[in-house]
Amino acid sequence: MSRAAEDPEVAAAGTRPGPAAPGRRGRPRSAAADSAIIEAVLRLIEDGVSIGDLSMERIAREAGVGKATVYRRWPGKSALMLDVMRSLDAQGPRLDGASVRDDLVSLLEFLRRRGLAGRGSALLRTVVAHVQAQPELWAEYHDTVVRARHEALLGVLRRGMANGEIRTDRDPETLADLFVGPLLARALLHEWKELPEGFAADVVDMVLEGVRPGPRAAAG
Repeated sequence: MSRAAEDPEVAAAGTRPGPAAPGRRGRPRSAAADSAIIEAVLRLIEDGVSIGDLSMERIAREAGVGKATVYRRWPGKSALMLDVMRSLDAQGPRLDGASVRDDLVSLLEFLRRRGLAGRGSALLRTVVAHVQAQPELWAEYHDTVVRARHEALLGVLRRGMANGEIRTDRDPETLADLFVGPLLARALLHEWKELPEGFAADVVDMVLEGVRPGPRAAAG
């Protein structure tokens, strides 16, 4: 397993850059050290370590840096975990608006590949398992990652209602859950099940089949 260099401000080349953090006076922070620490947290979670068992000391050892290096960047574990979750986020897909179905498939495929497969799935399961003990962590994750994706999905559904592609007598929030629910179920409840290619399109088509306006409604 690769580690950062023992010098707390020097890490091995090739690590993924970490997220930006509020500036501090003094010498500039090492982006490589940030990445080494974040990668260490991800490795520990992937190895099955719970948030409760993650100490700043253990994270420092895993990253190959000094404990002071970690504390210079993050005052505590919750702040560090927020940046870990942000590091897994990626810009959502560009929606061209030509078809509600195509935009929905793009959004769900983005979740399948970026948010719910691999590391994102392991992290999400770990956070949910500890949400009662650390509700502020879930609130921060929701505000920084979940909310933007949810609003994008609601925007597509409302556009579909406005242009007649989706019936208007159903709550958009509930419809959004119908589309995202199958991916969440596999990520959180049935993690042994695969999220194969084409899964997003299958979910979208199955749900749309039930929410498209019927001939009478369309004619009205």
